[in-house]
Amino acid sequence: MSTWSVEHVRLRAPREDRSALIEPPFDHVADVVEENLRLENQRDYDLQGRSLAAIAQLARRELLATARRWTAAYRNIPSASPDPQGRIYLAGHQPQMFHPGVWFKNFALGEVARRHGATAVNLVIDNDILAEATLRVPGQPVADPRVDKIAFDRPDPKIPFEERRIEDRELFGTFDRRVREHIAPLVADPLIGQYWPLVHARAEHTDKLGACLAQGRHQLEGAAWGLETLEVPQSWVCASEAFQWLVAHLLAQLPRFHAVHNEAVRQYRRKYHVRSTSHPVPELAAEGTWLEAPFWVWTAGEPHRRRLFARAAGAEIALSDRRSWEARLPLQADGDAGRAVERLLELQRGGVRIRSRALITTLWARLALGDLFIHGIGGAKYDRVTDVLIERFLGLRPPGLMVVSATLLLPIERDRVAYDDVSMAERQLRDLTYHPEQFVDSSDSVPSNLLAEKRQWIETPQTVENARRRCRAIRAVNAALQPWVEQRRKEILEQQAQAIHRRRVEGVLAWREYAFCLYPESTLHEFLAALLHKTPGR
Repeated sequence: MSTWSVEHVRLRAPREDRSALIEPPFDHVADVVEENLRLENQRDYDLQGRSLAAIAQLARRELLATARRWTAAYRNIPSASPDPQGRIYLAGHQPQMFHPGVWFKNFALGEVARRHGATAVNLVIDNDILAEATLRVPGQPVADPRVDKIAFDRPDPKIPFEERRIEDRELFGTFDRRVREHIAPLVADPLIGQYWPLVHARAEHTDKLGACLAQGRHQLEGAAWGLETLEVPQSWVCASEAFQWLVAHLLAQLPRFHAVHNEAVRQYRRKYHVRSTSHPVPELAAEGTWLEAPFWVWTAGEPHRRRLFARAAGAEIALSDRRSWEARLPLQADGDAGRAVERLLELQRGGVRIRSRALITTLWARLALGDLFIHGIGGAKYDRVTDVLIERFLGLRPPGLMVVSATLLLPIERDRVAYDDVSMAERQLRDLTYHPEQFVDSSDSVPSNLLAEKRQWIETPQTVENARRRCRAIRAVNAALQPWVEQRRKEILEQQAQAIHRRRVEGVLAWREYAFCLYPESTLHEFLAALLHKTPGR
């Protein structure tokens, strides 16, 4: 293992407002990169007839060319092409309106690349599916806020971002106005006012929803924030020639990869006490002689993504979605993948989409595309499994990476809630029932015989013979004392109701997942600038 490993990082989202997780600290990232560069010299791993090192050189050339072509379509980029032999730093995320802690990852990428003279490339992970075409937006007065889902398009047809088009142009065009109106009682000037016009303008050039969301954000990062990064969709990476060599290799070696993958996932669950069968990722399935591969597949005519299965078929590898699509590759476990790569490219041109799933996306990015990958917390967690795949399947040392995340709450003035207020009220209510004598005194005109009887039974040691009688007697005294604590009960119930309401208000206003475009520009500028000059790890 490398000297710095994600295994040693406590992957927890920062809890305090304006706090961050930055591991390793900015000043130590160069050490991780230098070690990664030394590892690159050891990569003579055979990728079905070509070395990983040779394929990585091709992958880097293709990455930079496509990233420049994609980015130049909507914003200015430097005229000189970056050197594929130079340093390349990467990050990636779905084309969504994510929260500021995720957005910080883009700025961290730009900052470390600037410090080290590297080219920064952000991968737009467009093979994922948008859960809902809505944004959670808080509204109503601060004393009684409410979260509503504001739609920016019609319900999602559940297809990958790569294929998803804008369904309702009118709904899309009025989204920013509706968001501003809803959040106005809480936030006066959210960034949506600057961001959405850029998104809407991109819709004049492409009808792809994810592209509009990502390109508008990237324009904002460049024009208003000075962030110098390139971006490229993951779908373009998956369509490259270099990537087909990885696909062919994993398909040719699928039985071994399948076993290593599933054991790595099971080991992760055992180590971190995870019971869910979908975390960190599902195990790869087997259906008779068909083994599930770590890829999605769909076609241009039927763009709902499906799991890719494969099996050996003589001198070929049969591919299937186990529904309606099948294909064959001229490929064997110990054979050269050249012809299979040509066939995969031919399938791509014919409308077949074979796309990497999460672990393979970052495995390829870390081993072939760049010298440093920057993860958020979720990605860093599942990449602990990726590290095991790199070690046990490829026999290589995993490259080090960087993990960043942050927490920024909406700048809304309010009374902060003490989260133990509700539980304290619950404890007091319980004491009123079982220990009412603690809440009365001589001025309350409580019959002295009740207090004396309760004290007598409490002081009487419990035995097998008196246990039932003692319990009933204590309960009877407690019940008899209730009228003298009834007013106190009403006061505590009112305090409890107020505490529950404050907790609900705090749950609305202090949620860390609100989209970056709901924050004022000045708040985001101040927050991000402070983090980018941060040197401690946390």
